[in-house]
Amino acid sequence: MEKATILVIDDEQEMCDLCYDVFTKKGYRAETAKDGDVGLRKVKKLKPDFVLVDLKLPGMSGTKVLKEIKDFDPSIVSVVITGYASIESAVEAVKLGAYDYLPKPFTLDQLLTVTKRGLERRQLILESTALRQEKKKMQELFISMVSHQLRSPLTAVQGYFDLILGDFVNDVAEQKKMIKRAGMRIKTLLNLINDWLKMAEVDKDRVEKKFEYLNLSSIISETVDLMQPLARNKGVSLQFKSSDGLSLVRGDKEILQEVFTNLIDNGIKYNKDGGTVTISIKENSSQKNLNIEISDTGMGISEADIPFIFDEFLRVKNEKTQQITGTGLGLSIVKRMVEAHSGSIKVSSEPGKGSTFTVSLPKSYKSKAKR
Repeated sequence: MEKATILVIDDEQEMCDLCYDVFTKKGYRAETAKDGDVGLRKVKKLKPDFVLVDLKLPGMSGTKVLKEIKDFDPSIVSVVITGYASIESAVEAVKLGAYDYLPKPFTLDQLLTVTKRGLERRQLILESTALRQEKKKMQELFISMVSHQLRSPLTAVQGYFDLILGDFVNDVAEQKKMIKRAGMRIKTLLNLINDWLKMAEVDKDRVEKKFEYLNLSSIISETVDLMQPLARNKGVSLQFKSSDGLSLVRGDKEILQEVFTNLIDNGIKYNKDGGTVTISIKENSSQKNLNIEISDTGMGISEADIPFIFDEFLRVKNEKTQQITGTGLGLSIVKRMVEAHSGSIKVSSEPGKGSTFTVSLPKSYKSKAKR
């Protein structure tokens, strides 16, 4: 976790030195300023998590500094320190954006206590901001989905029905073709809605409630068995190189099966006839994570597309993929599912030679796992 940055703005050198020593020894990144102007410049440069501001400062006053900090970034937590404590000044400081009030002289415990509370407040603010941003992003994605992903197939279905019902197409065989195409469009819509619901349901806190100890080798082996008919139909060889011993993780079995089903399915769909998909489990260099690699010998992904491969609604489009159906949400859902397990996913690829998706999950050391 990144160190919290604390800025102390006080014209007393002794106070600055004391706070600096205390905070650095506690593992924080500390900075000091002897007046309001310098302090405000450091606020804008460092964007600290927590600021201690003396109300009595030379030049720009402490109250002015508080107001400027609030205007610059309201998520920064400020605490007033002063030797002229009064209810009136405390109330005024709070009105200007201060989180708390620390009168001089104060003890080391008082300083650390108010700092701890202030940093906890900062974390809550940041988490709340992140949730609001995520909600806004989801709303924007929903609008995008309705506008671009749902409108097109619905318009096509309506067009087919209008032609049939308006007696513009009287040939029964042609009518059947149109109804079949409409059915395919409706199936696409249902897949899109199902994928959207999956994405909305993948919340880390909710997922963690269903965690259990799992043998990852067993999960992947089951998934590979289920995918074998699809692979044989495409003429693709599906191979699983099981690791020695138990590959234990904590997670939701159904969600992890969904992750590997999606990645193996992509390896099959975007492969060449007679190609292979190889799945393997390895420990990473630190032996703290298990790396699951899904490698294929397919068409690969261009270097320009790789940075965006996990974005919502992205589908790599070229003459080789235009006949392959999909919603463009699969990999973004996989990424959310993996991250809900405190894991990560990355891809390496070369056009014409294939791709390797690597899922990294924290290793568990429990002696037994449920199959």
